[in-house]
Amino acid sequence: MTDGFSGTIAITGMNATDNPAPGVAVARALRHDPDFSGQLIGLGYDPLDPGFYTKGLLDGGAILPYPSLGRDVLRERLLSFRERFGLQALIPTLDSELRSVASLEGELRDQGLGTFVPTLESIERISKSQLPRFSEASGVRVPESEAISSTDAIPKLAEELGLPLVIKGVYYGAYVAWTVADAIASFHYYAATWGLPVIVQRHVVGEEYNVCALGDGRGEMLGAVAMRKVALTDKGKGWAGVTVANPALLSLARQVIGALQWRGPMEVEVLAERGRDGGEMYVIEVNPRFPAWVYLTAVAGQNLPSMCARRALGLPAARATTPYEAGRMFVRISIDQEADLATYGTLTATGLLAVPARATP
Repeated sequence: MTDGFSGTIAITGMNATDNPAPGVAVARALRHDPDFSGQLIGLGYDPLDPGFYTKGLLDGGAILPYPSLGRDVLRERLLSFRERFGLQALIPTLDSELRSVASLEGELRDQGLGTFVPTLESIERISKSQLPRFSEASGVRVPESEAISSTDAIPKLAEELGLPLVIKGVYYGAYVAWTVADAIASFHYYAATWGLPVIVQRHVVGEEYNVCALGDGRGEMLGAVAMRKVALTDKGKGWAGVTVANPALLSLARQVIGALQWRGPMEVEVLAERGRDGGEMYVIEVNPRFPAWVYLTAVAGQNLPSMCARRALGLPAARATTPYEAGRMFVRISIDQEADLATYGTLTATGLLAVPARATP
């Protein structure tokens, strides 16, 4: 892409702790694009979200209502932010808010706030509870799994699928349970945290890969970058990763996008199983948004957040025509950011923040 573009873009997910949301990485990717000269407004759920305090990242910020308050409250708040900041586009980055934003897509567009998100039908088809059904319809292989609403089914599933089992929350989280007792305890944790159902999945031993991709809404893949995690946190989240040149991973992502006619960003989590002839690949999860490591796509040569922003603004974004660079790494760090107490006070008191663009390079 060589044509410059601007616009005022809101990005959700300003949390950046040991389990970071993708918003800061999306904003960094847009700042990384020399063709982008617009403004970025960070949207978060807590005045202490670290993205609000990152020097040179945002031109303003605001606090969102929690998703549990419903789509009507979200719509009114977003339209008020549009008026306050002159928003032209929105890039949501959290699973918990995607359904509301997708259902509001037409209304927001009519009010001048563009998005580039998947349809509600597509989001539901790749939800953790529906992934086996999607596998049957598309031919994409997934580990055997079942969505359950009580612990009664766990002993039988342990016999059928074998131990260990992977226990997953309906929105976030996955735990490898080596005993039935562990599986039951994990069920109660995820049910209390995210609600029902809870997903029980066969444990696949293999190499874990992730593909970040962008679909055009008509079955074509605009771009994709694959990486392998090389360091994990105690929550199983990638703390370091490296881009890999693996056509099979990109082909798998293209198959998922084609089957769903997917529009917008997605992350495909893949396990290449060990000990099987042919190196069978399983899709263990499909996330309907950018991953927290998405900045790596920008430094590897395919800036997917920039492509997404162009589409959300109603601008053309051509399909990536050159391969991304393999061997590019990310390694996360924990640092203390200095900040003015006034920033916290303003966010807490008013829910709004206006700061100069790129005050510190």
